[in-house]
Amino acid sequence: MKKQAISLKARNSMLLLLTALVWGVAFVAQRQGGASAGPYTFNCIRSFLGGLVLLPVIPFLDRYTEGRKPQTAEERRRLSVGGTLCGLVLFVASTCQQMGMYYGTTAGKAGFLTACYILLVPVFGIFFGKKCGWNVWVSILVAVVGLYFLCMTGGLSFQFSDVLVLLCAVCFSVHIMVVDHFSPLVDGVRMACIQFFICGTWGMIPMFGVEMQQMGATAWLQSLGSIDVWIPILYAGVISCGVGYTLQIVGQNGINPAIASLLMSLESVFSVLAGMLFLHETMTGREILGCVLVFSAVVFAQMNLGKRRTT
Repeated sequence: MKKQAISLKARNSMLLLLTALVWGVAFVAQRQGGASAGPYTFNCIRSFLGGLVLLPVIPFLDRYTEGRKPQTAEERRRLSVGGTLCGLVLFVASTCQQMGMYYGTTAGKAGFLTACYILLVPVFGIFFGKKCGWNVWVSILVAVVGLYFLCMTGGLSFQFSDVLVLLCAVCFSVHIMVVDHFSPLVDGVRMACIQFFICGTWGMIPMFGVEMQQMGATAWLQSLGSIDVWIPILYAGVISCGVGYTLQIVGQNGINPAIASLLMSLESVFSVLAGMLFLHETMTGREILGCVLVFSAVVFAQMNLGKRRTT
């Protein structure tokens, strides 16, 4: 039984690493898509795409795997509540992030400020009985320093757009705690599907009420007529939402949320590596040091240190 638990945690840790990789590559798509289609339109469409992608996946998993289809009214209610809460928090978080970048926060600065949720998750976890070892706290501080070296090229001055991204970090930490509560209780793919449709439904309000009104219906439709707009939207919707957030919900099952947040903070590292691979960007010594610190922090957080033996 103990070996099975260790194997499950190892598998879920790998799923969270894959989540970080998917999100890291998606950062460029978010910035390009939000600038072309508008932040509200981009978020709304990508969310609905994420939900639509998962609809055929659910019956497939029910048929060929040991699914967790809700059988009772209580299980259906729990799934509905979990998906709705996740979708609402995700809507606020993603909207703040997109608006922050739209109003001027650079991609690197947005990556650093967003990743600050790794400081908030263990603090919030204390109120829900989630305790961390001293090595996790040390790892979090080392990771924040590493993220600063990796993402920040100038001084840490704040504008209104930066405050929006910081609010996004608070919301993402809440999202991690909500997922941590519901993921052991419900089917992860179903909850992910519900959260995307909830997020997309809320996103329709500012999309039609703000962006379409400001641009005019004709100009708004024309902005969606370019393939350059749909490439980042498709990646963000199908891969980042449909795959990435589903991996997060499944992978967080049984993982301490503080360690899960550390694993997912590798998103910033993978975004830099993706830039090197796909855009032929180069890394400075400062950025390499940041990557090393974040990777070291993630490894150190996984070690069982300082635990007393009990009889």
